[in-house]
Amino acid sequence: MSTVASPIASRAAQAGTLIALCAAALALVPLHGDAWWPAAPDGTRTGLAALLSAAWLVASGLTLRRARRAARTQAARSAADAGVPEPADWLVVHASQTGQALELAQRTAGSLQAAGLRVRLREISSLDAATLSSARQALFVASTTGEGDAPDPAAGFIRATMCEGLRLPALRYAVLALGDRGYRNYCAFGHALDRWLQDAGAIPLFDLVEVDNADPAALRHWQHHVGTAAGASALPDWAPVAYEAWTLAARRELNPGSAGAPVFELRLTPPAGDSPCWRAGDIAEIGPRQDPAAVGALLAAAGLDGATRVQRDGVAHPLADLVSRSQLPPVDGLAGIQAQALADRLEPLPSREYSIASIPGEGTVRLLLRRMLRPDGTPGVGSGWLCDHAPLGGVVDLRVRANPGFHGPPAQRPLVLLGNGTGIAGLRAHLAERAADDGARSWLLFGERHADRDFHLREDILGWLADGTLARLDLAFSRGTDGAALPPSALAADRAAIHAGHVQGALRLQAARLRQWLDDGAALFVCGSLQGMAPGVDAELRAILGSARVDDLLASGRYRRDVY
Repeated sequence: MSTVASPIASRAAQAGTLIALCAAALALVPLHGDAWWPAAPDGTRTGLAALLSAAWLVASGLTLRRARRAARTQAARSAADAGVPEPADWLVVHASQTGQALELAQRTAGSLQAAGLRVRLREISSLDAATLSSARQALFVASTTGEGDAPDPAAGFIRATMCEGLRLPALRYAVLALGDRGYRNYCAFGHALDRWLQDAGAIPLFDLVEVDNADPAALRHWQHHVGTAAGASALPDWAPVAYEAWTLAARRELNPGSAGAPVFELRLTPPAGDSPCWRAGDIAEIGPRQDPAAVGALLAAAGLDGATRVQRDGVAHPLADLVSRSQLPPVDGLAGIQAQALADRLEPLPSREYSIASIPGEGTVRLLLRRMLRPDGTPGVGSGWLCDHAPLGGVVDLRVRANPGFHGPPAQRPLVLLGNGTGIAGLRAHLAERAADDGARSWLLFGERHADRDFHLREDILGWLADGTLARLDLAFSRGTDGAALPPSALAADRAAIHAGHVQGALRLQAARLRQWLDDGAALFVCGSLQGMAPGVDAELRAILGSARVDDLLASGRYRRDVY
């Protein structure tokens, strides 16, 4: 990864040189006698002057040598970064006006390198069609300046490379769009870059992430997606999360016997006296903890008592509690280590994100998550903590984060909801919000594996179908439709249907109905898996409506996605 010299470090070096010269001048003051200054100095003064001159020449020579070596190293790194990317390389591109995009690109590249991945960091002005065509995965950090303008370094790229003829079907990419909501054309260049990449046939790793004035929550969202896409979910957060202590009130498995991984529903209550507010579409950031057995094994290997109090950021913590919230270091070499030395070595676990399935009026934050397994068959840290290890009645570190990009439309606008798997969580919140607001008609299309085991939140959905909150329900099950048990009255009235296959297939069968809903002004919200479902739905929408209309829906905010 290329490096850029810090202006602060450069000024510090200049100040240090100035201070050294002043010190040398002060050291020479005692050498002056009463004689007029051109008088010949005695032998002692001559020797001291010669010694100081020699020291100055040596120091200057060493400084020049270091500068030349640094320049050669920088040139070598720049040449390596400027080369054609190898298939395994991650290309990180920055388009910066004031330096913020550069800094965030450097942080992104550094995080990927820390995970053992090969990275090439490039300014957008040096990016060309050949480099993009060779790359297999690229991350773009793009700022917007003025009233929606691209940053100055992007001018050549826009003129020479962002042309209609370029095809990038082998490229997987993501865009971090920096902007200021105070301007009308918020994050305009990031959105333009994203649209151009999609038009060129590139495949999104995840949806564009908008950042308003360096919002740390949005940056954590970017980190979360980058870590997931790169297979490095343990990337540390750039900024710590200010969690609150919520209580795990309930937990149940929703799909026992399913061919898929177990899905759990959790309900969490806020701290006493706290009345948090959120909207459908918002996110719960969870601070996970390690398996207590793994924490105990590490402390035993180190010969330490978990109750020992240690310091972190000026606060005393029990050592076991701090270890449980941290990435576990290798056990080798821990024997005989002091408790505080171990604490100083620990890196905090990054937060995990989950769509909130409820609204504040229901009294709890409801989450749906699938237990994820590592290659060795053990649960992942985040899902393992929430599905298996967090005790009922115990504390879970949680922060509610606004996600305005997935907030619902006005209540009077019809709403079409599409999703699969645990994506039903985010869609359920929208249905609950519209039920509470007596909103306009809604239509849900939901897909999973088996109708009899994977119809998550069946009671809620059928209740909304019965009371009219849901005007239409289409279910798609890829491995069997037996057991869905839809109300005969809804089936007879053509208000519900069950399909064999995937949710995008159900959408295809309902193409005429979809066009009518959109002609009536409906918004379209998609929540669920990025692999398979989301691109399949998008492709189906473009086949039904045409790409121009889909792009118009995206631009107007009537087509929104929360996919992972």
